[in-house]
Amino acid sequence: MSPLVRMRSLAFGLFCLLCCNAVRLDRRHPRPITARGRNETAGQTRAVDNPCKATPLDFVFVIDSSRSIRPNDYEKVKTFIINLLQFLEIGPDATRVGLLQYGSVVQPEFSLNTYTTKAEVEQAVRKMEHLATGTMTGLAIQYTMETSFTEEDGARPSNLHIPRIAMIVTDGRPQDTVEEIAAQARQAGIQIFAIGVGRVDMNTLKAIGSEPHSEHVHLVANFSQIETLISVFQSKLCGGSEMCEVVDHQCQHTCVSSPASYRCKCRKGFTLNPDGKTCKEIDFCDLGNHGCEHDCVSVPQSYICRCKKGYVLNLDAKTCSSKCFCLVVISGNNVSTTALYRLSHPEIDHCADGTHGCEQEFMNTEDACVCKCRNGFTLRPDGKTCKKPECGDGVMDLVFVIDGSKSLGPANFELVKQFVNGIVDSLDISRTGTHVGLLQYSTKVRTEITLGQYTTAQGVKQAVSRMQYMGRGSMTGSALRHMFESSFSAKEGARPNIPRISIVFTDGRSQDDVSEWATKAKNSGVTIYALGVGKAIEQELREIASEPDEKHLYYATDFQNMGEIAKKLKSRICK
Repeated sequence: MSPLVRMRSLAFGLFCLLCCNAVRLDRRHPRPITARGRNETAGQTRAVDNPCKATPLDFVFVIDSSRSIRPNDYEKVKTFIINLLQFLEIGPDATRVGLLQYGSVVQPEFSLNTYTTKAEVEQAVRKMEHLATGTMTGLAIQYTMETSFTEEDGARPSNLHIPRIAMIVTDGRPQDTVEEIAAQARQAGIQIFAIGVGRVDMNTLKAIGSEPHSEHVHLVANFSQIETLISVFQSKLCGGSEMCEVVDHQCQHTCVSSPASYRCKCRKGFTLNPDGKTCKEIDFCDLGNHGCEHDCVSVPQSYICRCKKGYVLNLDAKTCSSKCFCLVVISGNNVSTTALYRLSHPEIDHCADGTHGCEQEFMNTEDACVCKCRNGFTLRPDGKTCKKPECGDGVMDLVFVIDGSKSLGPANFELVKQFVNGIVDSLDISRTGTHVGLLQYSTKVRTEITLGQYTTAQGVKQAVSRMQYMGRGSMTGSALRHMFESSFSAKEGARPNIPRISIVFTDGRSQDDVSEWATKAKNSGVTIYALGVGKAIEQELREIASEPDEKHLYYATDFQNMGEIAKKLKSRICK
């Protein structure tokens, strides 16, 4: 072989070696998709395949499709979405993805339960067409909250703690207001990422995005730079950040991340409330395992046993012995000696068999078991039940009608529950005293407590605390009808010749008529107190409330000021 041929063979072999290495290198480091046009975007393959163990999410893209976005920039947004999808493990039991775009109207492209594979979602994104109309961002957020994140549209139940994520991409000033509706969406548990492109006002983005803004609000100069956010969201979507850092967990004490979710945890000495978020101090005496023979007294992170008057605590720190001193005279050999002996002997426990029937507390005496009442209560003539003097001997059948619509938000709903329990604490609730019922309404009406269900304040309060927020529409008229036709029926525990009172709470305009059923209830003898907060409509409150208005209508500007209403209402219904 001639030197020239050998040289050509060597050069060709070197060229092949370089080409092979380049191919291998490219396979090891796949490049993200880049957008140069509609046809090329559609022809690209996926950047990566399940590059990380992603946390299951309910994820909705909310895309600005206004006329200010040029067609080639619109394609870049679609490419950005497809590249983000590469970090999500999509499936019915993994991450579910929905998408809507908006201009002058909202156009849902697909919901959370439409597609079950990444390929289907990518194909749907590629087929999206530019709307090129206005910029109704607030309307889009409202649709996201009221429709996209409902179980009907594929969102998983809130008790599963699957994070609900909305990513809003916009390039201009909204033509409607966004602050209030975005706040409601966040209160409903939706974590919002706000991405602005170009001349978007940063204050508008902050009004939309969740806290902290450093994690949830991003602004880039143009659509070409939106790809720079891929690496930012990769760490979030791949679990690089703990779930407690990504979601708005609202834990009062501590948030604990888990691979697929999070949970709230309380500090030592506290226990988690039924809402799964807030904590209350543990009353160790209420646990029922203290073993104290007489009285149990809670102290920080523990308890101590105490004995009633005339008794002393034994060495076991739980049981009690009576103080019995006997005078004994010893005579002998003309010498008289007086000695004082303390005799400890077991006492008969007349309360031990549990048949005393005491409503609150009991005390064992030498001859019998005697009932006692806690501070603030007095013993009734029956010697067993207790009453609070605040409402005197007032006896009534009281039904709360509570607004559970989406405009409240979960946090304010908890305040309403506290408000109800504050009223309950002032009532003389017992078998022969006041009975309490409660119904919650939104789009539908749900009976939470019937009048004949509980005969103690504790039972009512526990039921109120267990109530689950409905969070849909606001059909106050339907609730008034249910109260009139069912709540005050004998079937649900209403009693004859007992005053009938209803406290109706609402925070906004009803979606149906309230006057007809309010009038029927009042004409039947039900006294109605109307309580309005925030955006409640004065005319509706007047139609609901009994006359005169000044005695039966109450209003507070916000939920934090409901305490003043409670004071006035207690003094009114206790008369």
